[in-house]
Parts: sequence; C-alpha cells; structure tokens
Amino acid sequence: MKPRHLHRWILLADLCWASAALLCAEVLRYGITWNSTDRISAHRLLPFLAATWILWAVFSSWMKLDCFSGGWHFPAVISHLFLAVCGLMGLLLGAGYLAQRFVSRLALGYFGFLLFLGFLGIRYAARSMVRARYLAGDVRRVAIVGTGRVARELAIKIERHPEMLCKVVGFLFPADDGMHLNVTPASAKASTTVPTLGVVDLLRAQQIDELILALAKPAWPEILNLTGQCREHGINVSFVPEPYELYLSKLDLLDVDGLPLLQLQDPARSYALWGHWKRGLDIVLGSLLLVIALPMLLPAVMRLRRIKGRGLREETRCGKNGQPFSMLRLNVDRPANHASRFERILEKLSLTELPQLWNVVRGEMALVGPRPESPQRVQCYSEWQRQRLIVKPGITGLAQVHGLREQHSSEEKARFDLQYLLNPSPLIDVSLLLQTLWTLAIRFMRYSRLSPAATTPTTELAFSESTSPFLQETLQGVHRSQSSAD
Repeated sequence: MKPRHLHRWILLADLCWASAALLCAEVLRYGITWNSTDRISAHRLLPFLAATWILWAVFSSWMKLDCFSGGWHFPAVISHLFLAVCGLMGLLLGAGYLAQRFVSRLALGYFGFLLFLGFLGIRYAARSMVRARYLAGDVRRVAIVGTGRVARELAIKIERHPEMLCKVVGFLFPADDGMHLNVTPASAKASTTVPTLGVVDLLRAQQIDELILALAKPAWPEILNLTGQCREHGINVSFVPEPYELYLSKLDLLDVDGLPLLQLQDPARSYALWGHWKRGLDIVLGSLLLVIALPMLLPAVMRLRRIKGRGLREETRCGKNGQPFSMLRLNVDRPANHASRFERILEKLSLTELPQLWNVVRGEMALVGPRPESPQRVQCYSEWQRQRLIVKPGITGLAQVHGLREQHSSEEKARFDLQYLLNPSPLIDVSLLLQTLWTLAIRFMRYSRLSPAATTPTTELAFSESTSPFLQETLQGVHRSQSSAD
C-alpha cells in the first residue's frame, strides 16, 4: 500500500465516521424517539455535516492528518487531531452564529467529542493493519547503496514509516579499488565482497525488490552498470540527490520536457515569515506559563538554596547564530544519580528547566526550537548540523518529544530539528507544546505511583504480555524522553 493511497483511505473513513458521529450525537441529544420539534432541530445539523466534510478534507491535506507523514508518534497523533477537531468545531460554531441558525450546542459538543475519538481509532486501526502486514512479511525488500550519513538517515526514516511497507535488508558500497561492491546484508555478521557482475545475482538471492542509490557519485560506471542490470531483472531503482543543501531546503520538483529539476527554497526564509508571530506567541505563553510555574518554582529554589547554597545555576549555551547566552536551570546536577530524592524527582519530571521560561521572556530562547548546546559541542558541528543555529533555541522541540536527550548525538537531534525548521507554523509549535505537556503528565503520573525505592535511576519499565501495545508505546516514550530538557 502506497502512503498516498493510505492517506486517501483514512480520509474516506474520516468522512464516513463524521456521518455516523452526527447520527450518534443526535441520538445522545434527542434520544431514539423524536417528536416533531426534535426532528426539526436535528435536521438543522445536516448543513454542519456538509461543512464538516469540506473543512476536514482541507484540514487533512493542509495538516497531513493521516498522522504517518512525520513517522508514527502517539502524542503527535493526539495533539494534531485535537487541534484539528478544535479548529473544525470553532469554525462550525462561528458559522452557526453568523448564520443566526439555532442549533443544539450540546449536540455539537457530542459531535466534536465523537469525531475526535473516531478519528483517533481510525488511525490506530490503520497502523495496526499496516503493522500486521509488516510482521507478516508483506513488505518490499530494499537495499541501499551507500554507507554515509545520508544512507544511514534514509534507513532510519524508512524504519519510522511502516506505512511504506519497506524493509531495509542491507547496504552496498564500492570497494577501495572502485571495481567491486562490498555487500552487507542485514542478516550477515560481516560484509562480503563480490564482483560487480555478481551483485545482481546476490540481490536476486536476497529477494531485493528495490535498490536506492545514496552515494556522493551515483554516476560511477560501476553504479550505472549495476542500475541497468537491476532494471533488466525487474529490480526497481531509486536515488537520493546527494548535495547536502537539498536536506536543508524545501524541494519543488519541476518537469522541464522530461528533465527533472529540483528547485530549492531557503528554510531560513520560510521560517522568517512566521518568526515575528512566533515571538509574540512566546511572550504571551511564556509569561503565562512563568506565572503558573512560580508557585512550584519558588519553593524548589528555596529548598535547593538551603541544601546547596544556590537555588539556580547559569550554564553557557549557544543561541541563534551561535551567540552565547546564560541559560537558567535549577541547581541540580545531571545526572542526579547520587543526589537526594527531591533533586531526582525534579530532574525526572524536567522541572529543572522551568527557569528557562525567563530566558524565553527575555528573548534569548523560544518555547519551541532546537535545544541549545554548549560552545564546546557547537565547535564540533558539521556544516549540516550548524543549520540548527539559524533560529533561537527552544525549551522543547521535535527531537525532544521523540525521546532524544543530552547523551544523544547532535547529528541525531539535527535530523528532527531540521525537519522542524522546514515546516514552521503556529500549529506545529502548539502541537509540540501539547506533546510536551502530555509526556510530562504521563511521567508525573508514573512517578507518583512509584515507591521511594523505585525512583532510583536503575528503575526499568516491565510490561506483561497483557499490556496494551498502545500503552506500551506511550510509557516507553515517556521513560526514554525528557521533553523539556537537553
């Protein structure tokens, strides 16, 4: 099943569910037996169903509500659907008010609640069906030509998209003499070297369906020869354009009389269009969150001051364009393995990062963006990784809600950070904030149920066979992530 087809089937299921949800909402509001007045009131909801079909089709295309586009991530699924349904219901209520039509607000409330639950169930069912096909082996077997950063990133992203129904079997890469290819199947413990002419036979033996070129020089004679042989034997061939600038830009594919032309767009320019609005949102939400956090932050600062002499600490980090600034945080060592239980709780729940709301208000940081790193680490950035510095760093970001922390490499975090920079929007920022709150709430509930002895750093999650995979994914993400920390 191609991702495009999956998106269409999910949209069709959404529209069908919208009809069923409206009927259920009418039953919940008016009961099974209607009098003439209830029947008239129920019929007034039918224009809202037509508007829902149109608006949801627009939202689905604009916000990519199939929820597979960025790789399946349960908190992202919930936040995206929640924002979309809230926007939809807001438009419906506004349209009803402007049209001066009396409709039951309770029925619309039921309708919105049922929409959210149904849409969430549809996507989970779609993921379950895709996963079942994947586990059953109904996948296209893929070999990647290349071993560099691009090849590794491609393999990781294919793994994050089960809807593609692809499995990376192994990697091929040229030998030193340029005349052979080293073949490393995923199941092999060591690479094997075969002549170029024998590679196709090996690919057929491994039942490879597609070969993807991710090389700096895909036009090598050996590679061109291999490509031609693969096509002759029914093995599909794809390729990834190599210049690294392509991974830092939005791409438009133009067809000039059969000649493919990739047009690049500067990510900094697209981000600047939303930068001014982002700063306003940071000031408003940052100030509000700081006021809300003060009743929890002040007692923590006072207690740390009694224990350690200082409640806050300043750490030098690199901000926008690499400019250093002092990032605030509670005076808790990382990792807090030998600290008091109070300090461990602060670190585990990411409360140590709350003082950074003041950095947001001062304009040194944003609520959402790449996490700031130390100057020593920034000095080791590659040109590709330095693109993280074109915007202000954030308290949370796409890399953090996917479980990446300080111990993960900058390259791993750069993959997510650059993905965020290529698609900036207020909806994405609000979605990431909701995902962070979700992660912190689940983590708080988990730690509130543990005994004091169970809060040691060596605690691991254990799942029984009866535990729902839905819950396993959520708790594992909470366990490995630190959404508001490095």
